Amino acid sequence: MTQETSRAHALWRLTKTAVPIAVALVALVGVIAWLAGVFEEKIEPRAPVNVANSPVSGSTDVVHEVTKDYVEEAIGTLKAASRTVISAKVLATINEIAVSAGDQVEPGDPLVKLDSKDLQARLKQAEQSLIAATATLDEAKANHTRSEQLLERKAIAQATFDEAVRRLHVASAEESRAEQAVSEAKVLLSYATIDAPKAGRVVDRLAEPGDTARPGEPLLVLYDATSLRLEAPVLEKFAVKLRPGDKLDVYIDALDREVESTIDEIVPQADAPSRSFLVKASLPRSDDLFEGMFGRLRIPVGQRRHLCLATDAIHRVGQLEFVEVVTDDHLVEKRFIKTGRRGMPGQIEVLSGLKAGERVVLQPSEAKSIAPAEEANDD
Repeated sequence: MTQETSRAHALWRLTKTAVPIAVALVALVGVIAWLAGVFEEKIEPRAPVNVANSPVSGSTDVVHEVTKDYVEEAIGTLKAASRTVISAKVLATINEIAVSAGDQVEPGDPLVKLDSKDLQARLKQAEQSLIAATATLDEAKANHTRSEQLLERKAIAQATFDEAVRRLHVASAEESRAEQAVSEAKVLLSYATIDAPKAGRVVDRLAEPGDTARPGEPLLVLYDATSLRLEAPVLEKFAVKLRPGDKLDVYIDALDREVESTIDEIVPQADAPSRSFLVKASLPRSDDLFEGMFGRLRIPVGQRRHLCLATDAIHRVGQLEFVEVVTDDHLVEKRFIKTGRRGMPGQIEVLSGLKAGERVVLQPSEAKSIAPAEEANDD
């Protein structure tokens, strides 16, 4: 094979390999360009529409700046400052539990009755022992009196008299011990009936009739509804400005109601991970407030200025929000915005996208239901 033939053959092999690769690369670039929209017709961003000859449909409103008190919310939980755990002091079988979770009790109301047969038997034994001790003491007193008379006539020895005195003292001590045993048995018998130590609401029932009550084992849990308070962690930059006795509003989400609270306590130690202090604010008594409910402690932290916009000017498409802004040269442009909290009825805070003094087009009445689901979610 000649040298020229070899070169031609090598060139042919190179061309055969490179051409498919080049074609594949061109095709790949074309697909990427198509996906990127290179071959689509472009629309200029924020393209204004001349409305000089076509009047704006509906009325317009001006974006205005307002000054509003700024409130920081600290999320917390309702807890009772006075919480009582009811338990037995003796080992006995439970005969009856007179209350259930949610019941309101007053001081002295019977809560639990225990089997008292053993305790009654112990009391009877103690009473019988007291009777015997009293009889022994009476006998010792009589012997002491006779021994004293005989000693005066020198009819007995001094040692015999001393023995009578000793027996008198022993009998007196035995009677005192028997009296204490009776008192102890009566106290133990009183433990068979467990009464409410204070007024409160039963929040948990941990035993049932037939169970065995053991000393120190919880049977019921109750709390004083008048001692409910919101416990919330407050950022340290706000907590250091609060003082016990300050009045703050608390919003209860479940009731959709705001109540006034009074700061009772600020735990004087910050939580390092969250940089917050635990603030405890007492609440007024209410029958629809319960321990464990969710609440928001609203802390005034000053004033701030923000833009306010009429909600009727907002168009919503999915999660996007935009308005139609009337420019100085009588053009309308669509502009995306971001809204914040709702203010007074029909007004909402604007976080970005607009400036104070700009005029926006309000939606016609038939267009106000573009996205009712999104309107509901804003609340």
